[in-house]
Amino acid sequence: MEIPGKTLGAAADAELAETLYALLSAMLRHRPREMSMTSSSTLAALLSDGPMRVTALAARQGVTQPTMTTLVHSLERDGLVVRMPDPADGRATLVRLTDAGAELVRDRRRQYAEVVAGYVRMLPDGRRRSLDEALPAIRALETLMRGDPA
Repeated sequence: MEIPGKTLGAAADAELAETLYALLSAMLRHRPREMSMTSSSTLAALLSDGPMRVTALAARQGVTQPTMTTLVHSLERDGLVVRMPDPADGRATLVRLTDAGAELVRDRRRQYAEVVAGYVRMLPDGRRRSLDEALPAIRALETLMRGDPA
């Protein structure tokens, strides 16, 4: 995996990166398990970014177009997404989240946030304050990793 921008050089940067990765891995072990991470991530992408072509979803999720087509068929069968004509190109279709799909994403996020909040509450007050103070930096990092303009 290529790291954009500067290479991690300082030991503190490397330690922070490894700690954040370990935290993410530990958090993912506590996620709801009723669907694959790719399915969940695809639904979340549709909620945040709106309707997309299958090819765009595949690229975003790092899977092949045939794999994403199969996944979309499954999500469509479950009533979580629908296909609709692309208004910009009548030959193409867009995948759009249904109300049920959006509600599922929101419910999963709430459940997951409750689990994480439980762990945060277990921290001593000083550590919780430190996390609160780090929130702007964590949000900026998330923005950079999403590729959004800063």
